[in-house]
Formats: sequence, C-alpha cells, structure tokens
Amino acid sequence: MHKARAVMAANHGLLTRSQALDSGLSPAYISSYIRSGELVILRRGVYADGELWRSLDVHRGQHRLRTRAAILAMRRSWVASHDSAAHELGLDILLPPDPHVHITRPGFTAAWTERGVKHHLARYLDEQVVHVDGLPALDLARTAVDIAREHGTPYGEVACDSAMRKGVSKADLVAACAPMVSWPHVVRTRAAVEFARPETGSVAETLGRLMVEELGIDAPIEIQFPVRRPDGRVAWLDILLGCHAFEVDGKAKYVPIEQGGLSHRPTEEVVWEEKRRERDLHRVGIGTSRVVFEDFWGARRRTALQRMREEYDDTARRFGISLPERLLREARELRGRRSA
Repeated sequence: MHKARAVMAANHGLLTRSQALDSGLSPAYISSYIRSGELVILRRGVYADGELWRSLDVHRGQHRLRTRAAILAMRRSWVASHDSAAHELGLDILLPPDPHVHITRPGFTAAWTERGVKHHLARYLDEQVVHVDGLPALDLARTAVDIAREHGTPYGEVACDSAMRKGVSKADLVAACAPMVSWPHVVRTRAAVEFARPETGSVAETLGRLMVEELGIDAPIEIQFPVRRPDGRVAWLDILLGCHAFEVDGKAKYVPIEQGGLSHRPTEEVVWEEKRRERDLHRVGIGTSRVVFEDFWGARRRTALQRMREEYDDTARRFGISLPERLLREARELRGRRSA
C-alpha cells in the first residue's frame, strides 16, 4: 500500500485501478482496502484515499474530488464546467437540490447525465480554459453564464454577482453569453448577466436584492450605500430603495468565532450595536427591514415580501420616497474615499 499511497499523494488523493495494480496491489487486496474504508470508490476503476475523502466537506471538497475522478475516468478530453468549475475557481454559488458533476467538451449543444455526471457538448474558446491544480476548467465568466443557463433564477444571478466580486467585468459576462444566441434558456442567461453587480457582498445579499426587485417598486436600488453616523462611523447598508434599507442577516454574524461564527464580540453586544445603528439611521430619515436566509424560500418568502412592502410603505409615509440630497452627496464622498 506504500507505493499506492505515494501515487495518491501525487494525484490529489486519487488512484486508478491500473495504478493500484502497478503499485503491487492484487485485486484481493484492493477489495479488502475498499471494505475497510482505506479506499473509496468514486468511479468505476477510480478510488480515493478514504481518510482524505472523509475529511472533506460534502459540498465543495468531495465534489471537487468527484470531478477529478470523473475526468480521470474519461477517454475523451473534457473540462470541468458549470457547478464543478465554480467549486474549482472558488466561486460562491447556490447549490442546486440535486447536484451533479459537470464536464464539457466541444460539440453541437447537447447534454446527458450518466452515473451522477452531466456531460455537456458546447462550443468554447481555448482562452476560456484555465487550469486549477492541473485540472482544466472553464473560466469564471463562462462558468457563471453556464450556471445561469443550466439552473435559471436565482442560481444564475448568484453566480454572476459572485463572478463580478472576483473581478469579472460586465463586458466579460456579456462576451461569454454572446455565442449562446440560439442555445436553450439563453433568455434567462441574459437576465442574470443584466442583473449582475459587483457591489453585492454575498450569496444572501444577491437573494435579498432579488426579493427587493420583486416588490415592484419603481425606484433605483442602491447597494452598499454609506451613511455617516453621529459618532463618525459609517454604516454600509446592504440594499437601499428610496429611504428604506433592507439588511440581509446571517446567523453567523451573531455567533462568536470560537463557536464557528463570525463575531468577535458576545452576541448581546452585537445585537445592542445593531439597535443603536438602526436608531442612528432613523434619525437621518432611513427606515429599515431585516431579512434572513429562511425568508427566501416557500411560504416564508410570501410572508417576508408582504412584511417588506408594509415596512417600506411605512418608511415612505414617515420620510418620503427620495433621499435628501445631503445624504446622496455624502455617500458619493464616502464611496470616493473607499475606492481611493
């Protein structure tokens, strides 16, 4: 097993049956290692180091190893694409209910699924292929628009926003989408590209912005809008519509770091500071709504949308529908300093 482990160490934890046999493992030994869990079957004739496999997180780490195993088992030349490329490239995405490994090779547009792997035939340019630790994958822009075309809303909007956060320009997304003129679902792909903005800070904020747009209020949406507080600190608002801010909250912001969260302070201090922040916003004429991840789905979504509209209307009655010029001017100055 020593030689086999050396091969796996040099191959991202993977071992083909041929490599196992060449390393001196007999078929009987291979079977025994599989039964003991030292080897895990990922594809027919492709094994993973069992200890490594169990140490990886299910969503990203194990998916990446499955992708490498799938491509290793292919006779033709394929590249990682869609969700699989996103995991390789570190793109923040929303996981579909039934995730697959996705691979692509050039050809007339077609797709089929076999043993948990979705094979895509689609045209792409050589310069759209990047290599991540030796694995060929389609680049950020192409991956984002592929996800939009494959999964639709909100997966595409999340992927395109995430790509822009990583430095992809709107022009890059438009160019990646351009060859898909007659491809299936290109309309929803274009919609996701049009929606994308680099200021959106997270997957949850993208989902929150989609909900705010769903309210159907005819006003421009500001993202990461800065407001100076009385003590000189700046409050960066996730989403601003007129005089009303929609703040997207995740549970992790209230959980201390030592418990796996993001907070450097006790929970009660975080909540108290949040209350003071809202008070300061109300003093300058900005109302607030808070949205959590559970609000994005099913019956909770309908209830949340109704509440958000009522809170927006209440703000409009109290403060109007347009921000004072003073706040707009100050925001331009603060954004200018941040980008300088």
